[in-house]
Amino acid sequence: MRPVEDLCQAVQAYDPDVNVEALGRAYSFGKNAHQDQTRANGQPYFGHPIEVALICAHMRLDEATIITALLHDTVEDTPVTTQQIEARFGADVASLVHGVTKLSEFELKSKHSKQAENFQKLMVSASDDVRILLVKLADRLHNMRTLAPLRADKR
Repeated sequence: MRPVEDLCQAVQAYDPDVNVEALGRAYSFGKNAHQDQTRANGQPYFGHPIEVALICAHMRLDEATIITALLHDTVEDTPVTTQQIEARFGADVASLVHGVTKLSEFELKSKHSKQAENFQKLMVSASDDVRILLVKLADRLHNMRTLAPLRADKR
């Protein structure tokens, strides 16, 4: 699992004024929230949000989006609430995390629908803020990069 300094350096490369303290708080919060979870390959789960945040950093996205990437699975996979995220990271981040969570829930409900229809609904539901879609795409990209440990039917 990469240290927070790797993420801070990646963001500072294009945004020297980024609030590294806020990134550090989000990193610690997400790591703590996912502390007992592991991925299919046995590695700590929080390595995934870090990689998603780094993908977002390579897209040169803003601080709120990077923080959202670090926290994108907390509401869905841990006892953390959107209200807790808002209290610690503000309404913008809470709204983005909520949007990513809503997209994830939509995907789970519509697995058996037609692919084109799913894509259309995905685009419409993300139209509130394109950053939601960008975090979700980064999430998917990292998941695609880590398919090897999964059973063939899960890939």
